[in-house]
Amino acid sequence: MGYSIFTMSLSDKNIILGVSGGIAAYKAADLCRRLKRAGANVRVVMTAGACEFVQPLTFQALSGEPVSVQLLDESAEAGMGHIELAKWADIILVAPATANLIARLAKGFADDLLSTLVLATEAQLILAPAMNQVMWANPVTQNNLSELSALYGARLIFVGPDSGDQACGDVGLGRMVEPQTIIETIDTLSAEREAKASFKCRVVITAGPTREAIDPVRYITNHSSGKMGFALAEAFRAEGAQVTLITGPVSLTAHPDIVRVDVETAQQMHQAALMSERQGFDIFVGAAAVADYAPIAFSDKKMKKNDANLVIELQENPDIIAAIGDCDNSTRLIVGFAAETNDVVEYAKSKRIKKKLDLVIANDVSDSSIGFNSDENQVTLVSETKVESLNKNTKHEIAKQLAATMLAKLEHKRSK
Repeated sequence: MGYSIFTMSLSDKNIILGVSGGIAAYKAADLCRRLKRAGANVRVVMTAGACEFVQPLTFQALSGEPVSVQLLDESAEAGMGHIELAKWADIILVAPATANLIARLAKGFADDLLSTLVLATEAQLILAPAMNQVMWANPVTQNNLSELSALYGARLIFVGPDSGDQACGDVGLGRMVEPQTIIETIDTLSAEREAKASFKCRVVITAGPTREAIDPVRYITNHSSGKMGFALAEAFRAEGAQVTLITGPVSLTAHPDIVRVDVETAQQMHQAALMSERQGFDIFVGAAAVADYAPIAFSDKKMKKNDANLVIELQENPDIIAAIGDCDNSTRLIVGFAAETNDVVEYAKSKRIKKKLDLVIANDVSDSSIGFNSDENQVTLVSETKVESLNKNTKHEIAKQLAATMLAKLEHKRSK
């Protein structure tokens, strides 16, 4: 297979090739050559162990760039520090990725240049494991792989290993895959990311609580922290979507690429949602815990404790998700959240039908470990055709799964 088919996807891609200390380091030289011939900009970072197998001069000749080895290298820092190098990369590819390196990355070590770059980058991470077959099968190694996958999610992929003869004389799973396979993986990945970038799905998300003022110092609200909505916004952003986040008062920050609209009351959130509807969107996610009622009258002065039986009259707030559901949504996806304390699935089914939603994401907020303010969640997805539960996980990991599910449902809906 020639190199020309890779030119479009890999041309001008900035790739850091990380080489760790294993016998498969010799394959990294061929990989470097192939990446350059495919049009990529390649900078090589070697661990001290890798230098025992292949000299840095080899990679310098193949890449046409100086090879980085030391974390604190005065000459390298003068031109491009490790943070700048981490920002430069579109992809950090580690081949070979030894058992030792994988273990250190899983625990967040940053004691050399390569591990520091992995922690400091937002680039795609690709690891090509290479080790003895017993080391690969060891539960400790498998646990480290699982931890890395959970930590980085879709931003990390593993290529290989292959099965076959090993340098130690063993035969089994653990060989580093061939450079051509790695090239093909990067090419496919780059093409997929470019396709996502060209789609620019428009997503509107409501998050957090609302506050309904009683007087200048008191208000009605709830315990929502906004963490789930903010995690969803980040997950959709990572998928290449254009995200608008309409949020009640919370102490959270959002990525600069996310359009943030801060509101306080349910009425303000309703107006912002209708404005987004007029501007157009592909997916609407009502993750906010909107107050159902607000005081009819607002006292412009602090109310005093003159009456032990103080009565505050309330009026119903506008139903934001129902208003969006009443619009023409034949080519759009409308998703609501249902925070319940009992009969979670049954209430979610009823809400989906009543408010004309494509999907309801229900969770039991009576469980403090997955309720408001928790960093974890466990949800049930209720659609027209099925009920599906997701295992307990961090809200960020749940958000990634939900974003992928919603994008797939939107595509399916539009294909009908």
